[in-house]
Amino acid sequence: MSRPSLNPPCTGWKEDLPLPNIPPSIETSLGDQSPNHQDFTYLEVPRTLGWAREIMAFSSIPSVIFTMSQPTLLKKSLERQDIELILIDILILICGIWASAFFVRISISPPRDEPLRFNRARKKIYAYNFRYCWWKPFSTWKVEPVCYDWSQVRAERWSQTGVLPSGGVIYKWGVMLSIVAPGTNNVIDRFRLSTMGADQHAWAYICTYMQQGPSALPPPGEPKDHNDVLWCEFALRLAPRVVWPAEMDLESRTAP
Repeated sequence: MSRPSLNPPCTGWKEDLPLPNIPPSIETSLGDQSPNHQDFTYLEVPRTLGWAREIMAFSSIPSVIFTMSQPTLLKKSLERQDIELILIDILILICGIWASAFFVRISISPPRDEPLRFNRARKKIYAYNFRYCWWKPFSTWKVEPVCYDWSQVRAERWSQTGVLPSGGVIYKWGVMLSIVAPGTNNVIDRFRLSTMGADQHAWAYICTYMQQGPSALPPPGEPKDHNDVLWCEFALRLAPRVVWPAEMDLESRTAP
C-alpha cells in the first residue's frame, strides 16, 4: 500500500496524484463545470460553494428565530429565581448566538467564487483563497490571494465520512492542492482544488493545460462570470464580489 509523500499529508488522505510535470494517464475533465477563462496564457477554474450556501442560509432562519425568543425564556427563569433554569437558558442563548452567527456568516461572507489561475507563460499558480475559522464566527474572515511556482504544487486525493446530527452519514471527497517548500516535501500551504466534483480528472485537466496548452484539451463549455448570479441565489447576491489585487490580477493574466 502506498504511503503519503508529503509532510504532513492532507486530512483524509487516500493517494498522491501525479506530479505536475508528469503527463496524465486518465481522462481530462472539469466535470459539469467550465473554465472561467482559458487561452494560451492562463486558465482560470472556479471553486464555488454552489447551492450549499443557499442551504446554509435557510438553515440559519430557525436558529435566528429560536435565539431571538430565548431572552423571553431567560427573563421568566430570572423571575422564578430558578438558578438551574437560568444557567440552562444562558447556555442555550450563547449556543444560539454562536450558531446563528456562524450560519449567517458562512452563507454570505465567502466570496462568490474562489478561482484558481494557472499561468502557462509564467509557470505559476494564483489562488483566491478565503480563510476562516468555523469555531470563531465573530473573528476576522478574509480573502488571502496567494501566488506560487507551478513546480511547488502537489495534489492529493482525499475522502472523509461524517455523521450528521440527525444520525445520517455523509461521504465527502475531493482533491487538495498542497504547496511544498522548494526542494522538499514539506507543506507550507494547502487549499482545495475540488470537493465532490471532478477530482483527479480536474487535476489531469490542469496538468495537461500547463504541459501542452489548451489545444490538447477538449473544447471548453461557455465560460461563466463568477460575479453574475441568478435572481434566486439570495445568499450569493449578498456575498462579496471577486476582486483580485490589481498587481496580481495583471500578472496572473499576462505573459512576462
